[in-house]
Amino acid sequence: MTRLVVLAGPTAVGKGTLVRALRERNPDIWLSVSATTRSPRPGEVDGEHYHFVSDDEFSRMIERGDLLEWATVHGTHRYGTPRAAVEENLAAGVPSLLEIDLQGARQVRAAMPEALYVFVEPPSMDELVRRLVGRGTEDDLERERRLRTAEVEMAASKEFDVIIINDDLDTAVSQLEALVLKPGKPRGNRG
Repeated sequence: MTRLVVLAGPTAVGKGTLVRALRERNPDIWLSVSATTRSPRPGEVDGEHYHFVSDDEFSRMIERGDLLEWATVHGTHRYGTPRAAVEENLAAGVPSLLEIDLQGARQVRAAMPEALYVFVEPPSMDELVRRLVGRGTEDDLERERRLRTAEVEMAASKEFDVIIINDDLDTAVSQLEALVLKPGKPRGNRG
């Protein structure tokens, strides 16, 4: 039986890199494409990386119940998961993955408690800071905001079914791959 796997973790922990590597190994795993009100970063494609929508359209999506979850992230932009695509892929038996933030994972848990919730941690906070600075996509103010959010998110790791420490990409991908492709729901697995 196919289950939804919900992947969350702090900013710059490498969730996107982990998911890209997983899908290179397993292109049939479906990854939800979130809607967002933020502007595209260089190289991002609408409909592939995110559905980039206006604030007004995002509000209409909320009002219509089109989103499985949504949140304002880092106090600035809204992100959400389109509900219909998740439900369609699960009904079709397609291994399905959401890569979302902590707030979103909590909302999905309320709507879909049968999903498997996986938290990605950095090997250390120093490494998280290095990764955030190294990607160079945020200014100093945004970096500081994201680091404050990351500290809060790290404290919530105990809410998840499984923790993956992203210190070695191949190992982390293999751990995630096993969770997405295996039926059942492990409990208490801490990595």
